[in-house]
Amino acid sequence: MSRHWEQNSDIHTNRHVACHLHAHLVFVTKYRRDRFDDDMLKRCEEIMREVCGTFEAQLREFNGEADHVHLLVHYPPKVALSKPINSLKGVSSRYLRAEYTGRINRIGTGPVFWSRSYFAGSCGGAPLTMIRQYIEEQKRPA
Repeated sequence: MSRHWEQNSDIHTNRHVACHLHAHLVFVTKYRRDRFDDDMLKRCEEIMREVCGTFEAQLREFNGEADHVHLLVHYPPKVALSKPINSLKGVSSRYLRAEYTGRINRIGTGPVFWSRSYFAGSCGGAPLTMIRQYIEEQKRPA
């Protein structure tokens, strides 16, 4: 590591890479139906923490409302973000549908729990304006 870098436990390092990758994910229930109560959200968080662990990722924050959940995931560079997203949605759907059968089947969305769509946004670090300025101020050789 360069002497200019300060130690930061959020920065993932190994022999060839130093990175700091976070994603804000939002998953919405099918037809935005109200399915979650506090107990289901707690269970959903447990499931999603386990799934993140299988990808060497960390679920840093989790919260939700009746029809959607928000996740802040810290993940390594070797992981294509679509892979844990598919697994998070698939595994949580299977477990929640099995454990809360009566509540979920009453709502009438068939065998589907999550909407096919999702939001994924990169986040963390400096604002884009600061990064642009930093890049512009580099000393380019003549």
